[in-house]
Amino acid sequence: MALALVSDIHGNGRAFAAVVAELERLGVERAVCLGDAVQGGDEPGAVLDRLAALGWPVILGNADDFLLDVTVEPVEELTPAVLERRDWTIAQLDAAQLEQIHSFAPTLDLELDGGRTLRAFHGSPRSYHDVLLPETPDAEASPWTGSGVDVLAGGHTHRQWTRIVDGALYVNPGSVGVSDDGLAQFAVAEGAAVSFRRVAWS
Repeated sequence: MALALVSDIHGNGRAFAAVVAELERLGVERAVCLGDAVQGGDEPGAVLDRLAALGWPVILGNADDFLLDVTVEPVEELTPAVLERRDWTIAQLDAAQLEQIHSFAPTLDLELDGGRTLRAFHGSPRSYHDVLLPETPDAEASPWTGSGVDVLAGGHTHRQWTRIVDGALYVNPGSVGVSDDGLAQFAVAEGAAVSFRRVAWS
């Protein structure tokens, strides 16, 4: 059964709705969200409610954790604008929605067709801050190695791409809400194949 890989919605409810509609059109019923679902956009509560209604597992991203604890591993400059946006986002959420973010998992293993296993995370299996790029030397890819799984799926960089890391297929589905081309990006894993998808939203 196909599995949709969705990441970095960043509170963009309209882009997320377009992806959900496209998945329904494609007949893809399983999905996992690879983190950074809420912070940044204008519809954080709507995104959380839709995720809850869909029942998708959600990975904890750095921007999600930033909402829960501003002191957790800050690696980006905490400007007044960033903190103001955080405060605004929190003000849009109720206690149940904040608890929903608390329930996001750091990593998750999911079964694919053919007995294959996919490991879902945000940055790397080690940390949601880790960055893997197409040009990252193999010698620097240690946070992604030794996984023992067939597919590694992470987001964080807002770029669609794939490569082999330590014998596993690494897939980044891009960003739903903050993509480089203004389209809502996602990917679909089916057996040993992965297809990248993009859909317009407004």
